[in-house]
Amino acid sequence: MKVNLRQRAEQLKKDVPAVFLALKDKDTPLVAKIFAGITVVYALSPVDLIPDFVPVLGYLDDVILLPLLITLTIRLIPADKLEECRLRAEGMWGDGKPKKWYYAIPFVAIWLLIVLFLVKMML
Repeated sequence: MKVNLRQRAEQLKKDVPAVFLALKDKDTPLVAKIFAGITVVYALSPVDLIPDFVPVLGYLDDVILLPLLITLTIRLIPADKLEECRLRAEGMWGDGKPKKWYYAIPFVAIWLLIVLFLVKMML
């Protein structure tokens, strides 16, 4: 049975709230929680690691990095726990994902460190 790319993308989008719930669940293994935290912060951040205005690369992170993070995180969550979280997450973000400015802090910090490093290299 072949899964078409659009269906896979829709499923991954639906899995972000489930990963969010798994992050907060006490029965989720620590490694899965770490990856779930990274995935949720990246998915909900209004700022991308590579900004969308950067030609080609700006969209590649959305097309490759986020699905990769979601897929990896899902594999780390026990199947029964993931299924429970998927059921609880149905329709959770029906109005769209929450937009929180503080999810951007890690990405802004990374860019600031890069800029500081480049400035130090030039001096």
